[in-house]
Amino acid sequence: MRDDQITGRMAGQNKLKLGTFSANCSSGMAVTKIPERWDNSWENNIELVKMCDEAGLEFMLPIARWIGYGGETDFHGGVLEAITWAAVLLAHSKEIQVFATVHTAFNHPIVSAKQLATIDQLSKGRMGLNVVAGWNKPEYDAFGVELPEGHDERYERGQEWFDYVQKIWKEERAFDWDGKYFQGTGVYGNPRPVQSRVPILNAAASTQGRAFATRNADFLFTPAFDFDQAAETVANINQQAQAVNRNIGVLTFCAVVCRPTQKEAEEYLDYYANENADWEAVDYLMKLQGMHAQSFTPDALANFRDRFAAGHGAFPLVGTPDHIADQLEKLSNAGLSGTTLSFVDYAKEFPYFRDEVIPRLEKKGLRNKVL
Repeated sequence: MRDDQITGRMAGQNKLKLGTFSANCSSGMAVTKIPERWDNSWENNIELVKMCDEAGLEFMLPIARWIGYGGETDFHGGVLEAITWAAVLLAHSKEIQVFATVHTAFNHPIVSAKQLATIDQLSKGRMGLNVVAGWNKPEYDAFGVELPEGHDERYERGQEWFDYVQKIWKEERAFDWDGKYFQGTGVYGNPRPVQSRVPILNAAASTQGRAFATRNADFLFTPAFDFDQAAETVANINQQAQAVNRNIGVLTFCAVVCRPTQKEAEEYLDYYANENADWEAVDYLMKLQGMHAQSFTPDALANFRDRFAAGHGAFPLVGTPDHIADQLEKLSNAGLSGTTLSFVDYAKEFPYFRDEVIPRLEKKGLRNKVL
């Protein structure tokens, strides 16, 4: 385990950490055709980061997407580039930590190290790094890069990329790099990150992905299908992390429909994720996940088609503030360190969650009041 530790809100005392996910992407996480779906404009994102910052949320997390999923809406066809997005949101906030998502297959370590250090300087040490080894074949095709058949090569390259970036940030003198995937002579980094330890997040469900995360990440991001599966997943990840003398938090992702009554919440879910789902995009996304990402088992993919429409496969939080607070408590009791939140319209729906659910989480001892 490294001597230096992460700081900031991600290192805070809240038992259940909260963030947002995919606000940089058109439609967010809801694969729906309704006209009021998320508009990922800069105005909306800046409004959202200010609200999340003031509400005490720990982080915001983007998806790095280069090719949309088609369908009537071309789901995720419009995406604000993740590092640029992080820089702008950090400039418009005070304490929240904002992650930049970087594909190791498409971004050179020297360039990424410089970009990330620059925005960490801008934010006085609030940048986080979400490392993605890559899985989406159409994106590899767009870049003219061959998608390795197995996860071993993807994560071998990802590990070298990560080690190279870390050395650029730490090494005080110019150095040479002669690796399998990258070579460089007289390499050094200036500026460097403000943080001595940049928070690292990695989404992983495969064996190789979880091995990478337990070696390198502070937080592993993985699906939760139900409470029992979540508890089993956390136990397995903790066991793997302890085997390499590390501690790692486990995060999941949730899609939120919070309304004053259960009936209102369920009716709205049916409206956007059933009656008006972009099923063509849903099925294409599920096909890609099953073929390449290996993040979901075949049985899970068959059973969770509705969840993909509602929130890209996210755990559903649908109901009253009391119900949602109880569900989040159960996820916490399963051992999860936190979750991301997505809404059909983040900026319009988050205030109700903030005003009604967060105080309930505070009463349950899952979060501290923002002073």
